[in-house]
Amino acid sequence: MDSSSTRRGRTRRRLFEAAVTLIAEQGFSSTTVDEIAERAGVAKGTVYYNFASKTVLFEELMRDGIELLAVSLRRAADDTAARGGSRVDALDAMMRAVLDFIARYPALTQLYVAELWRTNRAWQSTLMQVRQKAIAVLEGVLAEAVADGELSPEIDVPLTASALFGMVLVAALDWQSFQPERSVDEVHSALSRLLQGRVGGHAH
Repeated sequence: MDSSSTRRGRTRRRLFEAAVTLIAEQGFSSTTVDEIAERAGVAKGTVYYNFASKTVLFEELMRDGIELLAVSLRRAADDTAARGGSRVDALDAMMRAVLDFIARYPALTQLYVAELWRTNRAWQSTLMQVRQKAIAVLEGVLAEAVADGELSPEIDVPLTASALFGMVLVAALDWQSFQPERSVDEVHSALSRLLQGRVGGHAH
């Protein structure tokens, strides 16, 4: 990668970070391109050079963020399998990966949740697509667990994947907003007990 591509990549990252923070703080409609440029420390024209519009910036922001999350979920599952762990262990590691992601990108997570339920946005289909990308990783591990007899065949894989994702998302936002004194280990431990007891069917 040449220096100009590297420089452009850094600029886009600054624009992403500025945009997600501002939009999470004051909403998409109230956030202007001027504000994004000022927060990122670049000229307004730089925003339009990198993104055709504020809407395109937002869509790419969401796609980029959830892609990072999906990669971290897949890595957590693969690392668990490489260590000889079970599929439930993999799901537990994936929950931890979501918590770590939210702790690292709280503004992006708040923005994602706030926008997910709005049906009048131009980017609604994009949000659905990127959400499914993350959910699909969970579905894959659950389906493998059912196929191998590790989990009951009665489990509804798509709904269970969505429920697990939603549980971690809501619990993490509650943690960030109302119980920030708790450590990520505490939050993960509580969610892990729910997973082991309800999905894994263990007594502990």
